[in-house]
Amino acid sequence: MAEKTSMMELTKSAAPAAGRLALAATWEAKEGEGDAVAEILRRMAEAVKTEPGTLLFWPHRSSANDRVFFLYELFADDAAFAAHQQTDAFKTLVVGQALPKLARRERVQLTPFQHESTVVRDPEKACPRT
Repeated sequence: MAEKTSMMELTKSAAPAAGRLALAATWEAKEGEGDAVAEILRRMAEAVKTEPGTLLFWPHRSSANDRVFFLYELFADDAAFAAHQQTDAFKTLVVGQALPKLARRERVQLTPFQHESTVVRDPEKACPRT
């Protein structure tokens, strides 16, 4: 059986409860750089799908200001977050390409609440197929 290396699909009944470290980030692109930053985030979202410890990478773009982005990331643990920052994709796309295009970058590390009711032991059973 092949090991599953992609991120799970996020649904209300199948939240990635195994996450131990979350990161919330707000980025504001420099004037004229919003579309370039959006494309970098799209490429990064694809790249992280193969990272086993990255459970969720969910970029958003403000509907009120197209230069503002919000990112929500969830990692299995501190080691997974550290490994994520050492990937070629992170170094190239985030550090090399995105950061020079940003006017502002704010990051907050968080610890998700762990509730027994959110733990999904078998994601196939969590979302019955109709």
